[in-house]
Amino acid sequence: MNGPQKLRSLLAQDRLILAPFTYDAFTARIAEAAGFQCIYMSGFGTSMSKGFPDAGLLTQTEMVQNARSIVQAVSAPVIADADTGYGNPINVWRTVREYEAAGVAAIHVEDQVFPKRCGFFAGKDVIPLEDAIQKVRAAVDARSDPSFTIIARTDALAVHGWDETVRRCRAFRDAGADLLFVDGIQTADDLHDYAHNLGDLPLLYNGGTLPAADVESLGFRVQIHRGPMFAVYLTVKAAMEELMERGALDQERSGDNQTVRMEIANLLGFDKITEMEHRYAGVPTPQP
Repeated sequence: MNGPQKLRSLLAQDRLILAPFTYDAFTARIAEAAGFQCIYMSGFGTSMSKGFPDAGLLTQTEMVQNARSIVQAVSAPVIADADTGYGNPINVWRTVREYEAAGVAAIHVEDQVFPKRCGFFAGKDVIPLEDAIQKVRAAVDARSDPSFTIIARTDALAVHGWDETVRRCRAFRDAGADLLFVDGIQTADDLHDYAHNLGDLPLLYNGGTLPAADVESLGFRVQIHRGPMFAVYLTVKAAMEELMERGALDQERSGDNQTVRMEIANLLGFDKITEMEHRYAGVPTPQP
C-alpha cells in the first residue's frame, strides 16, 4: 500500500490515530522507531527548523521539499500541514498535486487570511466562508488518488466563536472534506465543546490537553501532538545553557558516547549502508 492507502486503512480501524509533530526526516525516524503508525509534519516545526516563526513566511516549495524528505525517511503515512494552500483555489489545486507527488498521505488546508500565522497566536483572521468552501472543493477535485485524505481546517473559533466554526465545518464536509480540524483548542472544556458541537463528523484534534485514551473516548479520529517537538527545544536549550555555563555536559545525561552515536547512525540507516558496501563493493563486514 502507498501512504494514502495506509492512512485510509488506519482510519478504517475506527480507533484514534496519534501522530506526533515532527519537523524533519530525523525526528520522523525517531517517531517511527518509537512505534507511531502515523507521522505529522508540522508547519510550526518546519518554519522553526528554517529559523522562522510560523507566520506564513515559508513557501509551498519549501514545505513540499520538507514533506518529501520525511516521506522518504519513514514507511508510516505522513499527514502534512499545507497552510492556506498558498493562494486561491487554483493554487490549492497545485498544492494538492505537489504534496501528493511527494508521497504525503494527507494534508490540511486552512481558512486563514494570507499571510497566516500559528493557530495559537493572536491577531489571525479568516477568509469569507464561500471562498474557503471553494478551496476545499479545489483540494478534493485536484487529488489524483482517491485515497489521498483532504483535511479542512478552520481557525474561526478564536475569531468568531463556535456558531461560525460549526457552520464552516459542516460546509467543508459538504464540499467533500474527509476530516475536519478546528484549531485553537486550548482547554479541556474547549475540547469537550469541540466533541459536543461536531461529534457526528470525523474530527482531528491538535493538542495534548487530555491523554490520547480520553481523546479517543470523545470520538476523535486523529490527534496530532506537539509535545515531543517542544520537548526537543527544552532539552537542547538546557544542554546549550549548561555547556555555556560549565564548559562541559554531564556525559551520562548528554549521551555523548559510542553507543548513542551508533544508535543514531543506525536509526539513519548506517547499518544498511555497511551491509550494501559488503554486498556490492566487497568491503569486509566490520567485526564488533
